[in-house]
Amino acid sequence: MKRQLQAENNKVVQVKRGDVTGDGTIDTVYLTADQTPDSPFWQNITLVVRDGRSNQYEKIELKENAGYNPTIFLGEFTGDKVEDILIIINTGGSGGTIYAYVFSFINGEIRQIFDSESFNEKYTYNVAYQDHYKATVTSFNKKKYTIDLMYKGADYLAEIYNADGTLKEPIEGWVSPLSGLYPVDFDRDGTYELNTFQNIAGRYNADGLGYMENVLKWNGREFAPDRQHVAIFGEELNTVKLDLPNMKMRLPERLKDPM
Repeated sequence: MKRQLQAENNKVVQVKRGDVTGDGTIDTVYLTADQTPDSPFWQNITLVVRDGRSNQYEKIELKENAGYNPTIFLGEFTGDKVEDILIIINTGGSGGTIYAYVFSFINGEIRQIFDSESFNEKYTYNVAYQDHYKATVTSFNKKKYTIDLMYKGADYLAEIYNADGTLKEPIEGWVSPLSGLYPVDFDRDGTYELNTFQNIAGRYNADGLGYMENVLKWNGREFAPDRQHVAIFGEELNTVKLDLPNMKMRLPERLKDPM
């Protein structure tokens, strides 16, 4: 295998071993790629599976095949007691997004059963700032979450709110594409779920409001949403408290409307 890859000018980035074909023998799963000189950036990242019984190997091209820190995780996701293949690649973008794929052997053939592009197209949201120091996140599944922005502090709020708590102008944020994916066996039954995270951004990427978290579970056909949460950032205990009922009377000078 190594001689073959050297002939093709590839490098083995990572190797994992497990029974992914379901025939009772240990198979070898590789990620191969071309490394950019003097850089941690990898290109032409390819999944290679070597059958432990036949010693034959199969190469699977990834749709998004360039990025940083490509990794493999072997675990059982579909309930058939056969290990599946999870691949994650960091894109290197400012939003901290990733490419992710899950492959499974079904009826003797390796098939892609999850990819981040399809996930991003389906899991869509609307983020809007509201009067009185709040932002709402409306999810594709018709759920709405309200985030209290008071923890952001007086200087942040003064930039976007009038003294009476109304917005100076409409502001829309966004939920970034997939930024984290973790295999977790929530039920402790030997089958992993996919715990996904997406950044909730306010006015710019670094203006984080929290994370949208979806737990996906295999339903026999696809990974479907099992439950959804919003995770918010904690407030520093020494943060100045603003009293909402008396905001207008007690507003700090830097929050007052100059008009």
